[in-house]
Amino acid sequence: MTDPNTSNFIIDDFGSIYYDLNITYSNDTFLPDIFTQPCDPMSVSDVIMAAVCTFYVLVFLLAIPGNLVVALVLSFTKYALSSSDLYLLHLAIADILLAVTLPFWATSVTLGWVFGDAMCKIASILQELSFYASILFLACISVDRYLVIVRGMEARKTSRRHASTGVCVFVWITGGLLSLPGLFNSSFVPSGGQHAVCADLFNPGSADEWRLATRGLRHTLGFVLPLVIMAACYGVTIKRLLRTRDGFQRQRAMRVIVAVVVAFLLCWTPYHLAVIADTFLRAKVVAFDCAARSAVDKAMFATQSLGLLHSCVNPVLYAFVGKKFRRRLVQMLRKTGVMKRASATRGAYRSSMSSEITLTVM
Repeated sequence: MTDPNTSNFIIDDFGSIYYDLNITYSNDTFLPDIFTQPCDPMSVSDVIMAAVCTFYVLVFLLAIPGNLVVALVLSFTKYALSSSDLYLLHLAIADILLAVTLPFWATSVTLGWVFGDAMCKIASILQELSFYASILFLACISVDRYLVIVRGMEARKTSRRHASTGVCVFVWITGGLLSLPGLFNSSFVPSGGQHAVCADLFNPGSADEWRLATRGLRHTLGFVLPLVIMAACYGVTIKRLLRTRDGFQRQRAMRVIVAVVVAFLLCWTPYHLAVIADTFLRAKVVAFDCAARSAVDKAMFATQSLGLLHSCVNPVLYAFVGKKFRRRLVQMLRKTGVMKRASATRGAYRSSMSSEITLTVM
């Protein structure tokens, strides 16, 4: 209330203030509310930081040449690419885009984000774009296999190829739109931190709403919906293959595609589960405490590294599982002269060894 004589504020009811401050006064002691007090930031040892940095560098060194080989083999094949091969080509391009960002994240693990605000946004958008493009192209592959095997549509018809090209353009545009929340990422030094980080920086008044909206898009369009499409299409396709006489040959043709899908799920599913747990904590769907907050932060940190590993997995699968890919690779090496020169060198070596053996015998 206000004293008219002194024009000073006199407070005679402290109870409402205690409630507004979210604290409890009891026995001359202020007890902070556990649901509003800040948690200690996650601490990671220098050894783990160095290991993660080394891991990112190794993934980069494996992903770039491996996916370039895949892209070159699929691009320079003498046959017209089927729809699935076209989607696999664009999947390799998406993996290259993801791998390009790895040196930046490797540096930020140990030194903090030292590349500025603009590069933070670019790297974040590229990472999001490659993620969405990867899973959307895998969903397209599952639909294509369903149309070819179950519906009996020709994979190499000109109309199908034109439609597949349009689908690829649509996927990249959709992935680009879904990656636009990366514009909210900025370079800043968090409270109590020593190094700058590259992370989302929303307006404090609407941070929860924006974060929940972007997380909702990531969970539904970037994981749940494509996963449902893949499960439905492959379920029906495999059921059809088991009932056909030539199912064994077609199963061999699907091994690479199924392996690629399984690898994607193994790499990215743990990260999505961790992000979903983080979303539930922020939305107060589950009880919040600092122990849960710390566990989720560590899970997101660890599983994100597993997800980034996906960018170098596909070339390995092609090499070990795909007989058709290995045949195309040999054809490309022979066409460029690499295989011929290697064969000539081995032939000359064998000829010289034969001459030496002959002279020795004589």
